[in-house]
Amino acid sequence: MHRFSDQFGLPCVVMRGGTSKGPFFLADDLPPPGADRDRVLLRVLGALEPRRIDGIGGPDPLVNKVAIISPSLRADTDVDYLFAQICVHKNTVDYNVNCGNMLAAVGPYAIDQGLVPATGPCTRVRIFNVNTGKRIVATVPTRDGLTVYQGDARIDGVPGQAAAIWLRFEDMAGAKTGRLLPTGNLVDRFGGLEVSCVDAAVPMAIVAADALGLTGHESAEAINADAALLARVEALRCEAGRAMGLGDVSRSEMPKLTLVAPPAGQATLAGRYFMPYTCHAAYAVTGAVCLGVAASLPGTVAHRHAGAATGPIRIEHPQGHIDVDVERGPAGSDGQAVIRAASLLRTARRLYAGTVYIPDQTLPAQPAAHSVEAIAS
Repeated sequence: MHRFSDQFGLPCVVMRGGTSKGPFFLADDLPPPGADRDRVLLRVLGALEPRRIDGIGGPDPLVNKVAIISPSLRADTDVDYLFAQICVHKNTVDYNVNCGNMLAAVGPYAIDQGLVPATGPCTRVRIFNVNTGKRIVATVPTRDGLTVYQGDARIDGVPGQAAAIWLRFEDMAGAKTGRLLPTGNLVDRFGGLEVSCVDAAVPMAIVAADALGLTGHESAEAINADAALLARVEALRCEAGRAMGLGDVSRSEMPKLTLVAPPAGQATLAGRYFMPYTCHAAYAVTGAVCLGVAASLPGTVAHRHAGAATGPIRIEHPQGHIDVDVERGPAGSDGQAVIRAASLLRTARRLYAGTVYIPDQTLPAQPAAHSVEAIAS
């Protein structure tokens, strides 16, 4: 951390993770959690006007994401990963949910920053997601002590090819609510519509697209142009959030909501995922994990709309598909399904590293113990 003229400079690495992009910071380079940190992140991303012209973010939620990394003090994990979503509609910072796409870049970042030593052609990085309290293991290709980024893996929503990074979500059930089925039901009714509320990696409300007058194969652009539909989806999401025990979620990024439909091609089902205020251009990783788990549970809305599936759950989305391999165990003593893990493939790339600057008036003139100046000293 250093001062340059009347600005402060923060070390920063910008990375693409999956279909998302954003700055990665070491936790020690930022103020501790609180109002000062939030002001810094909002200023870095330029979240003071719609175009984000005075920051490194953009008008799309997929590029207004932040990863905060630190060495883990837990014996079973290597690094801690705190995800921050800069909410482009409200100019707020939300720490309630994980981002699985940004997660794909956590392992490479940790290796290249020297937080985790490379161990051979593949390096396992055990990641503790602070947002959900869950563990994810990333398997990252490495060579000569650094991440290998080039390869022949493809993911829909990202051009070209890159090295494959495998993410294994362990014990992801009840990520925020503590229960795989937060309401205790496979299906609930909200506003006359059948909805499945499932919490696996992220809490999510799942509703049939045709219940809202859609086919489930519309483009994200067409959905986002329908203001009445977006308002109806948001009202449904808020009602589901209350039923899931999350309270008033009108200013929160969770729960998410997805529309499902039978697949058009060789897939398990089609999905349109909301972030939550607009439809995702592709499909979120944590959302795919949750939908994959829901599709494997007989009786849910997702399962009803799934075609015959063998092997991984394949979800069609506006830019292609995403596959999720769900590992189930025997039912528990209460008869509920036990989900052991879910795995999927992503790619990542290091885009640039350097210093990002914020005006010194971002923080109070007389710093408290948690200010940037105090950290720098």
